[in-house]
Amino acid sequence: MSPPSRIGALVAAQRRAERLRLRIAAAAAAAVTVAAVGLLGLSGWFITGAALAGLGGLAAVQAFNYLMPSAVIRLLAILRTGARYAERVAGHEAALRALARLRPQLFAALASGSPGRALALSSGEASARLVQDVNAVQTLFVRLSAPWGALAGAAAAIGLTALANATAALLLALCMGASAAGSLLLARRLSDPAGRAAQIAVGSLKTRLSALESAAPELRAYGLETWAVEDCADRARDLDRSRITLTLAAGWLTVWQTAAAAGAVVLVTLAVVSAPAPLAALAILAALMGMDSTAGLASALHQNGAAAQAADRLDALAASPSKTGAEQAAPSSDTVALLGRSVSPPFRLAVVGASGVGKTTALERLIGLRDAPAGRFSLGGVDAADLDPARRRALFAYAAQDVRLMDASVRDNLGLAGAFDDETLWEALDDADLGDRFRRDPKGLDAPIGPDGARLSGGERRRLALARAYLRSAPWLVLDEPTEGLDAATEARVLAALDRRLSSRGQGLILVSHRLAPTDLCDAVVRLADERSALALGQGGQPVGLFDPQLVQ
Repeated sequence: MSPPSRIGALVAAQRRAERLRLRIAAAAAAAVTVAAVGLLGLSGWFITGAALAGLGGLAAVQAFNYLMPSAVIRLLAILRTGARYAERVAGHEAALRALARLRPQLFAALASGSPGRALALSSGEASARLVQDVNAVQTLFVRLSAPWGALAGAAAAIGLTALANATAALLLALCMGASAAGSLLLARRLSDPAGRAAQIAVGSLKTRLSALESAAPELRAYGLETWAVEDCADRARDLDRSRITLTLAAGWLTVWQTAAAAGAVVLVTLAVVSAPAPLAALAILAALMGMDSTAGLASALHQNGAAAQAADRLDALAASPSKTGAEQAAPSSDTVALLGRSVSPPFRLAVVGASGVGKTTALERLIGLRDAPAGRFSLGGVDAADLDPARRRALFAYAAQDVRLMDASVRDNLGLAGAFDDETLWEALDDADLGDRFRRDPKGLDAPIGPDGARLSGGERRRLALARAYLRSAPWLVLDEPTEGLDAATEARVLAALDRRLSSRGQGLILVSHRLAPTDLCDAVVRLADERSALALGQGGQPVGLFDPQLVQ
């Protein structure tokens, strides 16, 4: 049995929250189709009756009541316009309000969910899901009024046609049923697969564009711009083909709707041939408009495939990992057991080792950015594998080796760590040896840094990420190559400030570095031969044997 759809539950919750607006939209849609059917049918009756009265002479003209029908026609025209406006406003407002709440919920699900799932998504794919797929889900709200409009229009058309002939009304009902059934079949056979393919193709194109954009400097350096353009063009052509197929499916739906409408008009005309001319005109035009009222339903069916594929993709994004009883427990202390040691703040531990042995991976498993294997790490006496990643991340402030920055101001990038006053922000920048750099900028904390910090040097980008980690209140500060790319003088200032900051706050430090100077700040150094083994190093880097977890309490 498949697990319940979380996106389905979120959409259902938003439908309940927007129940009033959706009901207004449905009622307005019904009013639109009823008014449209009545307007065309009554106009046909009125024009035909007036023509016959004119042919009947002056007495017939004087007896013909043209005031009441013309007033009703004007009323129906106003009602149709007003109801259409109400339907669009209420339906789209409900959809937009719901989507405004859905996007943060989905982003929170991605940020707090399984690390393996989150890391498997590229930035382009995540963007496509949170933008393109959520926009497609909008149709799950907007199209809710379509069935009500179609049913109301059908009922009005059948009722008016019955005034001329019961047989005509029955034939019209059968034609409407055939039209709806055929539209449903065509949508499932043609529109659904094409809509799903188009939704996937959009995600693929955005993923590729994001990947190539991030590698733009390398592509220019190696003269691969033409290859990149062609590669994107191939993805764009896939998207174009899927959209062409989707458009062709819409065309076949239109052809079927037109053929069904033409058949309905012919059958109704034959059935009312013996009825009075005004009623015959009313029945024929009402039948035509009644068949047209099902076009909105066909349009909704045409969008089913894209909406369903978007919902499936979002459901994978929003899926929650199963919770166990152990995952509900919180760590009882700030003690961390890793690589054979149990340490607590303000202890400082350095992890060194050759490139590729898994130092960064070990840290990411510890702090909840990757899934933790059972029995490898514990936090506060609880196996890290049994803790929700969000509970693990709460214990650590992290500055990664791979620095990621927003295309925004210095203040906005620091603000990811929380809301702080300017004094606190400047203090963090000073401790990262960046305060003077941004004080010289006329915009100060509001200075833009460009896409991923393009306006900063490599060392400045790293130190800005370090300042952001300083702002987060957590028992442990975890730094991965914090001084990589810095000259000796800058490194000395950064490390001196780091030493003072750790001492004043009583914060623990877990450090990964290939450089000797940062490890001098630490109480112990672990050389990692692989992700499962650790060797203790004493003064001067001499090995002193495998760590015993009881050596440091």
